[in-house]
Amino acid sequence: MSTPTTTAPAYRIGTPDTECRYPVIIGEAEDLMIGKVWRWHRNWLARMTEADGSESEHNVRRPEKGEKGLDLAAAFLAKKYAAGAITAAPLAEALADAPLPVGPVPLLHPRMAVKDRNDRNVGSALKAFAGLAEHHWRAYGGFPGSDNPWFVGCELCGWTGPKYWSHLRGRNGNPPSITRHLGTCVSEDEIRDLIPAYRK
Repeated sequence: MSTPTTTAPAYRIGTPDTECRYPVIIGEAEDLMIGKVWRWHRNWLARMTEADGSESEHNVRRPEKGEKGLDLAAAFLAKKYAAGAITAAPLAEALADAPLPVGPVPLLHPRMAVKDRNDRNVGSALKAFAGLAEHHWRAYGGFPGSDNPWFVGCELCGWTGPKYWSHLRGRNGNPPSITRHLGTCVSEDEIRDLIPAYRK
């Protein structure tokens, strides 16, 4: 366990996990994680370990116009850590139990409230999973809604990361952007050969 400082430490944002939660990392000699932050229905949330060892979650709310929610939530954790209210853990230890899921995933994301588990959202989820299959994506979790991040994998090159169904479904009868994700994927010609929607 590390000793908190009196001023908020510098931090950096790590790679998101399969729940699209970004680890907030501090430390120079050793990487320490002070919590994770993520977006849900335009609000930003932070999960942390309190000084007494209990886990807690805090809604940091929506950022002001022009402000990045990721930075807002990460800065919230850094301030809590500086005040001695939360603890840090070695990054490798904190992330050790986060492998990619194997096998089927639930239809709806567990964070969807009972009131959200209605015919409309079930229908949207079925449509989303069909759309992912058509465009060679794999979901690593249940459908979170169109405007929440969804951790998916590109079946063409192996890339994984958060995407939004609202970006993956295309608009006005057109397919989504042929640029599938950040980093290198297969060529556009290969994408057209594999996915009929791009040959129209």
